[in-house]
Amino acid sequence: MARRLASLAAVAALALTLSACTSGGQAKPSSTGGASGSISAGARGTVVLVTHDSFVISDALIAEFKLKTGYTLEQRAPGDVGVLVNQLVLTKDAPIGDVTFGIDNTFASRAVSNGVLAAYRSPAEGTSAAKFDLDSSNNLTPIDYGDVCVNVDHGWFSAKGIPEPVTLADLAKPAYKDLLAVENPATSSPGLAFMLATVSAFGADGWQGYWSQLKTNGVKIDAGWTDAYTVDFSGSSGKGSRPLVVSYASSPPDEVPAGGTTAPTGALLDTCFRQVEYAGVLAGAKNPAGAKAFIDFMLGDSFQAALPGAMYVYPVSSSVKVPDTWATFAPIPSSPFSMDPAQIDKNRDGWIQKWTDTVIG
Repeated sequence: MARRLASLAAVAALALTLSACTSGGQAKPSSTGGASGSISAGARGTVVLVTHDSFVISDALIAEFKLKTGYTLEQRAPGDVGVLVNQLVLTKDAPIGDVTFGIDNTFASRAVSNGVLAAYRSPAEGTSAAKFDLDSSNNLTPIDYGDVCVNVDHGWFSAKGIPEPVTLADLAKPAYKDLLAVENPATSSPGLAFMLATVSAFGADGWQGYWSQLKTNGVKIDAGWTDAYTVDFSGSSGKGSRPLVVSYASSPPDEVPAGGTTAPTGALLDTCFRQVEYAGVLAGAKNPAGAKAFIDFMLGDSFQAALPGAMYVYPVSSSVKVPDTWATFAPIPSSPFSMDPAQIDKNRDGWIQKWTDTVIG
């Protein structure tokens, strides 16, 4: 999959609301709105967006899209990113929409290899966005990025007089026994990203052994981010018992009290895995022109500037400014873990099964 400026718990609730409104493959008519340099303002019709159930777009942006392009936006959200990609693959011969958003680099190759997408190079994609391109096929256009990282409760460690961990290897040390909560990679996007970070860090021959160490060290496995962050994590509203949790580099700003100058939590920047989210025109779309218009709009300043506050991710455009609190409390990791999407696609299911056998079995 996008994190934390309004309230992560509130966003989770909003995502559930969106899912409930759009589940079952039923189109959800949205308010009108948007902008595109390649489509005339006289265009008419509906653009159907197929996305994940954590997608957030304001009524004002939807209205802007319609004003600038003439297109009405409808949304369909079948589930999380894994469900989204599976649905697109299953319906590729009779696509359920025109444009998709939310396919990330952990699932991108599956969508591309199954012929789900049509090539499109947006004229709005500048050099700052292009550095996140998946490949040269132009099947997917980068829209935002973020980093899944272990978050730490500074106050807990300070009160206990225990030094905070720094690296992935530190988390398996006895000093941090029973302190870490993570999400299951089979059911959670951040859980999958964190598992991939460990594969990248410890290699094909070492990552399972690392997870065996974490299991021995009392790691707690949650089904999803909500339980891990808002229930188990001591640094969030749930005031749980665990001062270490897998979340996002953009989580700490949300924990800063109004008027505060220090963050009570932080991200361990040596534990992060980079996620990039993409948009693409669906092959066989009924309205490919409208699909292209929406991708152009997503790369525009209005949509890009709204991303941090709406979905708690960084915009790919360098022409928009992120909130000041992000610059202070959500620094971008200098060397996050990453992996070739084709390698992820080839091994993802097998790695998840091995993880399950190691940690759950």
